[in-house]
Amino acid sequence: MKNLRVVFMGTPLYSVPVLEMLINETNVVGVVTQPDKPVGRKKVLTSCPVKEVAINNNIKVLSPIRIKGEYKDIMELNPDIIITCAYGQIIPEELIYAPKYDTINVHASLLPKYRGGAPIHHAIMNGEKEMGVTIMYTDKGMDSGDIIEKESFPVNINDTYDIVSKKMSVLSANLLKKVLPSILNGTCNRIKQNDNQKTIAPVIKREDEHINFNNSSLNVHNKIRGLSSVPGAYAVLDNLNVKILLSSLDDCLDTNVGVGTITRIGKDFIAVSCADKEIKLLKIQVPGKKPMLVGDYLNGINKDSIIGKKFI
Repeated sequence: MKNLRVVFMGTPLYSVPVLEMLINETNVVGVVTQPDKPVGRKKVLTSCPVKEVAINNNIKVLSPIRIKGEYKDIMELNPDIIITCAYGQIIPEELIYAPKYDTINVHASLLPKYRGGAPIHHAIMNGEKEMGVTIMYTDKGMDSGDIIEKESFPVNINDTYDIVSKKMSVLSANLLKKVLPSILNGTCNRIKQNDNQKTIAPVIKREDEHINFNNSSLNVHNKIRGLSSVPGAYAVLDNLNVKILLSSLDDCLDTNVGVGTITRIGKDFIAVSCADKEIKLLKIQVPGKKPMLVGDYLNGINKDSIIGKKFI
């Protein structure tokens, strides 16, 4: 496959293993990413992880602001195939079918479930016990093309977004490498999706990040791990937005106090009441500070002063 001219389209760290596999196995003639964005409090203009890999491998990088009207330069690369993985924009139909082998998408869900821009977040928040990757043909819809191959794996009750995303990105690269020869020789599967079974996983909005302790402890736990560490779930304590990045349901007690109330503290946890019982907070981030284990946070405050306070 070394002569296969590939244009790769992707942006976040999740996409990097797929790009690295393609660099090793094919001739990547161009990489398309989202434009550089300001990062941090100082708003430093920063390249995405995929762009950095491309530059380090002397691969041409294109970063159109709106690909719908700015794809001429991509066409001029004359790719045999376009492969996308978490790119972040809808690809125009004229570009999808321009290459000899069309456009292939690597999607982070078991389609038709969780179509959209945040499939991993939503699947974890919904408490899915099995997740996986789909290799598919791209069409003009949102993640609605024919399925080539899927592969799944079990998800543990304490697996966070970071853990699942890392596992899934490696699986994505391996599965694409496995099926790419069959795509080129025309022997791959083309299985129509059942639209009646589809679910949508839209990009996470600010209001999605807020924790409502009026839900069950399991639902709260799933939200925390589904958003950890990016963008991070939060609740308000003493008028401060506190990010809650890690939690546990182990040895949690039933309570009869108002939801969101800090019921007790331990060496390494803060227990907060939910609709049914407690949840233990294990890692947090207060404004102006880096993420820290709750044990370290407790060492710097009067522990007794927070018991009875309420997250809202």
